[in-house]
Amino acid sequence: SHLQGSYGEGEMEGDSKADTPDVPPSTDNTPQCLNKALEGLSSRWKNWWIRGILSLTMIIGFFLIIYLGPIMLILVVMGVQIKCFHEIITIGYRVYHSYDLPWFRTLSWYFLICVNYFFYGETVADYFGALVQREEPLQFLVRYHRFISFALYLAGFCMFVLSLVKKHYRLQFYMFAWTHVTLLIVVTQSHLVIQNLFEGMIWFIVPISIVICNDIMAYLFGFFFGRTPLIKLSPKKTWEGFIGGFFATVVFSFFFAYLLSQYQYFVCPVEYNSETNRFAVECEPSNLFMIQEYTLPAVVQNAKTVNLYPFQIHSIALSTFASLIGPFGGFFASGFKRAFKIKDFADTIPGHGGIMDRFDCQYLMATFVHVYITSFIRGPNPSKVLQQLLVLQPEQQLSIFNTLRNHLGEKGMLPPAVEEAQ
Repeated sequence: SHLQGSYGEGEMEGDSKADTPDVPPSTDNTPQCLNKALEGLSSRWKNWWIRGILSLTMIIGFFLIIYLGPIMLILVVMGVQIKCFHEIITIGYRVYHSYDLPWFRTLSWYFLICVNYFFYGETVADYFGALVQREEPLQFLVRYHRFISFALYLAGFCMFVLSLVKKHYRLQFYMFAWTHVTLLIVVTQSHLVIQNLFEGMIWFIVPISIVICNDIMAYLFGFFFGRTPLIKLSPKKTWEGFIGGFFATVVFSFFFAYLLSQYQYFVCPVEYNSETNRFAVECEPSNLFMIQEYTLPAVVQNAKTVNLYPFQIHSIALSTFASLIGPFGGFFASGFKRAFKIKDFADTIPGHGGIMDRFDCQYLMATFVHVYITSFIRGPNPSKVLQQLLVLQPEQQLSIFNTLRNHLGEKGMLPPAVEEAQ
């Protein structure tokens, strides 16, 4: 969750079992100037102000990155992914006292590179077809991409087997599994974030903003009104914060979706322009981002119709998921941290913990958005189909052209001049 303990106040319960090795406690890296300014406050209000100031700073930074464009967003997603991977791997390294394991850290980072090569290679093949056609080395890499990726992984797998030593067998397999689960949680879902971005920046910005809003509003409702504990895994979280965060998030997402739906920059798919060698976000907005008239239920007496962007209706579904199911990503992270007796994944951000502490709900949300787009929004992608056609042999392209021309002719969709030429 974006704000640790976002649904109220309480104390962190310890794990009764003593079979888990201790991890060195995180240090307080709050800036001295901030500590000095807040030294007269109680710990509760001091923590509130630190989190508030740092949250506002991160939100401003987030919108600055959006202003810098899609390339910067992709780089930031990749940077966040690497930092989250580092935090989780470091916990495993410390918990299992893996300092003497041969090649553990080297292999962990090698597997990260392999998986990123596979996913980013898939992205290049899907969205940079024109560039691939122009560069012969890229054509070779794209054509044999999956084989190359598998060969790279196999090399790491063989290196792991060769690194096994008798006194560390079980521990080495623990860490092998730890690395692969971390790759599944962090890298796979980071790839989905980038896939969502290419559908249009609105599919990237709105879900992230919804989760941030839900965490902030749930924290505020819980801080001021929280009385009823929500779940034992996170005793700071309360029903008041959970319910208040839900309603506030739905209202926020509805109006934020209305605001962004008005701008091409946010609603158009992100596409690579081979002529300018830049990303282009220009298009004729789809019906999803065109004002439509909706008839209200008969229960509403005063107004019978209302004008909305269809995306606003979808934003309600997204915000409902972020508010009701998204927090379970935070609960999962809380359970993980309790299992290893740690308060935060790291101490990167004062008052918030590590980067992974801020993105536990975001990863779950990214997966939902990707599934939602493929299930309810996106049909066949003409751009992707065209790029696949361009890499076929000329005789295959001609065969498809003739089949398509005959098909359109039978439907009467070809102009008379084309019919005569046929």
